Formats: sequence, structure tokens, C-alpha cells
Amino acid sequence: MSPLRVVVADDDALVRSGLRMILGGAPDIIVVGEAADGREAVDVVTQQVPDVVLMDIRMPRTDGLTATRRLRERGSPARIMVLTTFDTDELVVAALRTGAAGFLLKDTTPADLVTAVRRAARGEPMLSPSITTKLIAAVTRDSGDTRRRVAKALVARLTGREYEVAVAVSEGLTNAEIAHALHMGVATVKTHIGSVFAKLEVTNRVQVARHVHDAGH
Repeated sequence: MSPLRVVVADDDALVRSGLRMILGGAPDIIVVGEAADGREAVDVVTQQVPDVVLMDIRMPRTDGLTATRRLRERGSPARIMVLTTFDTDELVVAALRTGAAGFLLKDTTPADLVTAVRRAARGEPMLSPSITTKLIAAVTRDSGDTRRRVAKALVARLTGREYEVAVAVSEGLTNAEIAHALHMGVATVKTHIGSVFAKLEVTNRVQVARHVHDAGH
């Protein structure tokens, strides 16, 4: 089985070195490129075609948010995990809206970082409770009433079982964990998640969490 290919984009050379060292210790992960700014990140990702990108938000020349949007416009299949310290909530929320696959705090433990990369590659980005809580708090400050009305209307489309799955997704559970908690097969969970994505008009699990919380769960 081929190792997971990762590109690290951060303007801090020490951060890039640390991430490379941590990921390089995993037998199934290989760092295939680095970038010091968003413009370089777009070029490196386009050339290397990685499975996962660790993308800092705040970088010179081109920020991580713009780089993420450009990669999406180019049709890059890479799963982009945003690196953040949550000191700029507005940018975090904006990144979510561009379709970022997930969020990692820069002080994430090495073990959790490796786990997050693996889950992102499988299409199951890590949503730790602390990150989810801060994201929801940030989004809550943005167009509250309109956002809640839209979320409630979208969530109302879900069947009872789909809603249970959506809530489980918002709590950061993996497909296997959802299957165990709700007493159903993993294949059935995947089917329900597909329906949830379609009915909520989203493309990733972070956006599911946002709608579920906005709707009042």
C-alpha cells in the first residue's frame, strides 16, 4: 500500500521542520513537499498531487485561505487541513466556507496530528471538541438570525435517522464509531452521510457540524 503523500505549507521554517519530523516518524506517511507561502503552496500541491495538505492560514504573498480557494478552483483532489492558533476566528470561518477538510491547532500532539492526516486521507477529518466549540462560537457571531433560519430549514429536510447521524458527525465521531453508537452497519452509515451531505448542501463534515449546531442541537 502506497504511503500517504503530504505537503506542509507554513511560513515558519521551524514549524515546517517540526511537522516533517513528526509525520516522517509514521511508516505510512511521507512529506513530499513544503511551501513557505500560499502561492508556493499552490504550485507545490499542483506538482506533487498529495493526498493531504497542512495549510497555515496566515502566510505572506498569498494567505492559506486564498491558496485553498485556488486549489479548489483547479480541481485539486487533496484534502486540505487548515493549521490555526484560532487568533483570527474570521479567517477560520472563511476557510470553512471554502471547503477546508478540517482544522488542526498548531499545538496538536504528534499522535493526534498523525491520526488527523490519516483520517483526512480517508475523508474523515478530525473534529476535536475544542476546535468544534471554538468554530461554533466564531460562527455564532456572524449573521446569527439568518444563519439559524437557514440551518433549521436545511436540517428539517433530514429523516430522524439522518439527523441522528448528522449529530454524531457534529460530535466528531468516525463512521465506525457512529455505526457502533447507533447500532447500524458502516455501509449504512456511509449511505446516511451521503444523504445528509446532499440535503444540507455541504461538502464536508465540518459544515455538517456547523449546520447542526446552528439549528440548535
